[in-house]
Amino acid sequence: MNLIDALRTSSSGLSAQRLRLNLISENIANINTTHTYRGGPYIRKEPVFAAVNQNQSFGDILKARFSPEPSEVTVVDVVEDQRPPVLKYSPGHPEADKNGYVRMPNINIFEEMVNMISASRSYEANVTAVNAAKSMAMKALEIGR
Repeated sequence: MNLIDALRTSSSGLSAQRLRLNLISENIANINTTHTYRGGPYIRKEPVFAAVNQNQSFGDILKARFSPEPSEVTVVDVVEDQRPPVLKYSPGHPEADKNGYVRMPNINIFEEMVNMISASRSYEANVTAVNAAKSMAMKALEIGR
């Protein structure tokens, strides 16, 4: 793996983790949103990552099966949580049904905080890898003097 491949791989990881952090912050911001444009409570979102080889031709993809090549992280999809909404008894709420229950988003703040810590640590690891690649490039340039 050369330095450009290392930078490309780490930068794709930075982009993916940034999107993950944005979705986590959106989930936390909408923890009490009971009405969206679709009519129901906010539904939690989560990204789906996949590793994609940097090579594009068929021959390169075939070779990659037998010798691992550097890969990039891409966001394949953003999926919505399939868990049902939480029913909260609040008869005075404008969104309450005839029994006094409000459908609230099924978002667990502790789960979101754990995901945020994981995403920020992954982001930091990618920043460290970028800085290491830059440092190696600078050392290589110093050797050439």
